[in-house]
Amino acid sequence: MKLSSQAAGQSLPQEAMDAFDIVARELGESVVGVYLFGSALAGGLRPHSDVDVLVIVGQPPEEAIRRRLVEALMRVSGSPVNDGSPRPLEVTLLCRQGLMPWHYPPRSELVYGEWLRDEFEQGRIPPAAVDPDLAVVLTTARQCSLALYGPELAELVAPIPEADLRRAILDSLPGLVAGLQGDERNVLLTLARMWMTLETGEIAPKDVAAAWALERLPPEHRATMSVARRSYLQGDGSEGERLEGERPEGGDEWARRKRQVEALAAYLQRAIA
Repeated sequence: MKLSSQAAGQSLPQEAMDAFDIVARELGESVVGVYLFGSALAGGLRPHSDVDVLVIVGQPPEEAIRRRLVEALMRVSGSPVNDGSPRPLEVTLLCRQGLMPWHYPPRSELVYGEWLRDEFEQGRIPPAAVDPDLAVVLTTARQCSLALYGPELAELVAPIPEADLRRAILDSLPGLVAGLQGDERNVLLTLARMWMTLETGEIAPKDVAAAWALERLPPEHRATMSVARRSYLQGDGSEGERLEGERPEGGDEWARRKRQVEALAAYLQRAIA
């Protein structure tokens, strides 16, 4: 299993190459295709961006292989904090037979992401399961992806019906909002992207969606969204910048803004619903 000639001629994130090598070693001939997508291609990687990799296999991997994949990915995936470590990986493993014909909700064989590291370190690997958010993931990947191995993604994944994309956003909403505390920036920006997608049909980078939302938000919510967007773009602790009218204080900035964050999240939920 070798890198495609198209991919070999491009400058790729090292984390994507590391993930490709792990997938090739552990899954071998069962791999149908490996695809880089997301911020690495659409708009460029930001300081807090994950490196998104989609893997499609011919048959579900055995539990021992799933475990080896996770253990190997943990060694090359970095922290979501912009601390100089490798970028965090998000690797989604799907089985081809579950994609053609398309049905909702789709099923993942494995999802690797840094938000699951605590579980992984305790030896707990979530089982294969249906996941509504995969409709959004696959739409994003079909919109813009690079085949590291295998045919173009459009040959393996049919267009996701608009009704299923909308349904996926609504089905994913409760779980996303439940994780607001401690992940304020990501949740607010993801909510902005959901809103934009429902209104326009486009899945845009988070900073683009935030800019779109800023033009439509009531004045009382714009400062909080602006801070989330700046933090995402700069990755330099911009969440420490003060809202207009606030005096400097110590402690965690997002915690001090809890009321504004919750109010903005509630507004975005209503706009989406």
